[in-house]
Amino acid sequence: MAKVYLGLGTNLGDKEQNLRDAVQKIEEQVGKIVSLSAFYITAPWGFSSDNSFLNAAVCVDTGLTPIDVLQRTQAIEQELGRTKKSVNGIYSDRLIDIDLLLYDDLILSTTSPSGAKLILPHPLMAERDFVMKPLAEIAPGLVHPVLGKTMKELTSSFSPQ
Repeated sequence: MAKVYLGLGTNLGDKEQNLRDAVQKIEEQVGKIVSLSAFYITAPWGFSSDNSFLNAAVCVDTGLTPIDVLQRTQAIEQELGRTKKSVNGIYSDRLIDIDLLLYDDLILSTTSPSGAKLILPHPLMAERDFVMKPLAEIAPGLVHPVLGKTMKELTSSFSPQ
């Protein structure tokens, strides 16, 4: 079994219910939920919107490969109403976003059969307060396999809110 860390986000509709629905589907389709962070209200990142986000992080025990996790989480996004993915750094409002952040201590860059790019660890995770705070809550001592710092150490670069 692998430990997989996922980042969850939503800024449309019933945000709390969107996250709860995503967590339920992750448990059904990806693996056993080991831990779930609190839900964090955050500002949009990378684009302007009147809608704040609700973000969380989850740790899952899974027997799936990284590509399988990616494909299942993308299918969950579609089931929950997400109609388009962010492309080339162009972000927009969304019902649900599920990002594969870490898969054990694997370092990987590959493409899924559907053409989706998978880079592990997630290349922008350490720059995103809305990812790191919930992740540091559930796995403060987890070491980033590329940066060599714990999740708690990586959150220290963000100013307190």
